[in-house]
Amino acid sequence: MSDHEHWQLDGSAPELYQRYIVPAITSVWAADLVDRARPAPGEAALDIACGTGAVTRLAAEHMASGRVAGLDFNPGMLAVARSVPNLGAPIEWVEGSALSLPFDDGSFDLVLCQLGLQFFPDRPLALREMKRVLAPSGRVALSVYSAIERTPAANAFVQALDRRLGPDASKIKRAEHIFSRADELGALMTEAGLGQVDVNTVTKRIAFPSVLDYVQFQLTATPMAGLLGERNDAERETIIRDVASGTCSLLDPEMLRDGRLSFPQEAYVATALRGR
Repeated sequence: MSDHEHWQLDGSAPELYQRYIVPAITSVWAADLVDRARPAPGEAALDIACGTGAVTRLAAEHMASGRVAGLDFNPGMLAVARSVPNLGAPIEWVEGSALSLPFDDGSFDLVLCQLGLQFFPDRPLALREMKRVLAPSGRVALSVYSAIERTPAANAFVQALDRRLGPDASKIKRAEHIFSRADELGALMTEAGLGQVDVNTVTKRIAFPSVLDYVQFQLTATPMAGLLGERNDAERETIIRDVASGTCSLLDPEMLRDGRLSFPQEAYVATALRGR
């Protein structure tokens, strides 16, 4: 592992997420999702589980005019979202649940949901809610990660994390990867009443300055931060370095050129129409 150019841990988890995870990962997938969704000027678009708003702002830029709403359950994420400049159509930031969307039936031409569906406690209900708020000619575009074995850095990380902190330590990270096949996602969307469901398996190249940076931001800028929340600074640093070392040992050396980390990340990206 290289110790040069490490990212700095100066900020809250949502701030760190926006500063580092968004450029490295979230924005890569946001560009792909919005390109497939093709938001148009004058439309009404809703981004569910918007986080700090990477997809929301990109959709607003494509639209230039119209209605754009970003919804998230986490007020900390929304606070950061509101602080980031927006160069497109005005955005309404809304705190709320994907299981009970605070919008009228048929309110939106487009519903987006990037890498959020896997976390919802009732995924069929969330999909029915997406359909409910769509206009009759509306469409949905969403993405979820595939099986964790298909993203080698994540797979190495969870193994190293479990070895260091116990077998349940990685369950939050593993929950990101509950969809093991594309047809599972397609079937769930079809059962929710969506039509013309199209699911693609997509791979992107993700880069971090080092394995250490990848691990420390998994453990400080995501929901996994709770694993280290009650430990002092010295304990946190030791655990992060131990897990990074363990992760590094499990990776293909080709992913670790010049001390930097570069790896393929796979997701299922789906589009559908509202249907009947």
